[in-house]
Formats: sequence, C-alpha cells, structure tokens
Amino acid sequence: MHFLFIVLYKILILKLMLSDVEIWLSSAIYYHYTNFASMNDEYFMKQALQLAQRAYEEDEVPVGAVIVMNEKIIAKGYNQVEKLVDCTAHAEIIALTSAFNFLGSKYLMDASIYITVEPCVMCAGALYWSKIGKVIYGAADEKNGYQRITRDVSPFHPKTVAQAGILQKECGELLKEFFAQKRK
Repeated sequence: MHFLFIVLYKILILKLMLSDVEIWLSSAIYYHYTNFASMNDEYFMKQALQLAQRAYEEDEVPVGAVIVMNEKIIAKGYNQVEKLVDCTAHAEIIALTSAFNFLGSKYLMDASIYITVEPCVMCAGALYWSKIGKVIYGAADEKNGYQRITRDVSPFHPKTVAQAGILQKECGELLKEFFAQKRK
C-alpha cells in the first residue's frame, strides 16, 4: 500500500513539473493518507500564504486565497492586478471565479474561503453574492479592508460565518515586508 502511495505521488509530482497550468488538486492521495486533524484552518491558511508569497515574487500585493469544500481545496487565487492590468483581479475574485467554474454553480454555501488579508469592500460584495459558508482571513487591513466602511455590520450573506486572525502575524508580516520594499 505504501509503495502504491509513493508511485502515485511521484506521478503527481511529475505532472506538476511538466505543466505550467495550475492543477487543482482534489488530492485523493493526500486525503486518504493524512490525519484529518491536520486539515484545519491553519493548514488551509498556510496554503493561502504560499499563494501570497507567489504574488509577492511577481511584484503584486501579497494576498492569497483558497476555497475549500469537504476538506479539499477546489480553487486558488492570488493578486494579479498588475499582471492582468485589472483592478478587480484580487485573490478572492480569482478564487471565486475558479470555484464557480469548477462546480458549475454561482453559489458556494458549503465552501470556506481562506484569505491572507481582510477582504476589501469589492471582494466582500462578491463573497456576499456567492453565499459562501465561511470567510476566514489572517491579517486585518485597516486602510482597505471592508471593516473600514461597514464597521460592525457584516457585509457577508446572513448565513456566512466570518473568522479573523488565523496566522495573523505571518500574513501581516508578508504585507509589511512587501510595502517596506516598495518604499526603498
């Protein structure tokens, strides 16, 4: 059984190395060989942080997002505003669009989104219309986050649960480092 896992894992890695296309891993191999307790908010936020790091490396504001259903990542996104010359190409919007296409649905009631930074008002509006089940973000964004506008009123769908502060320090440090580099 262990041998089969190694062979399948090597095939998966080979496919990833040979392709420039993002492969959305439903990850049956990982799913069956992982302790479910490790598939928690911190795990998924770390996946979003990896995407934020990718944005950083591409000289984009380092924000990453992953959308999860049934303990599996179904969609990913990172900021691509400069790359696409599109002020709406935020991590959340890219991840939402990918999830809608993947599921063939415009609603994500059974999904959770993990975002490294508090969503802006535009992204909060998109999350509202998606009816996403849960919004989890890392660092607060006092300058551009939705709370600057909405204060104590949730901008999300009434059934959406919001949670802040997962890996807040790590998420915030990446942003601070990015903007410190920009000021040099």
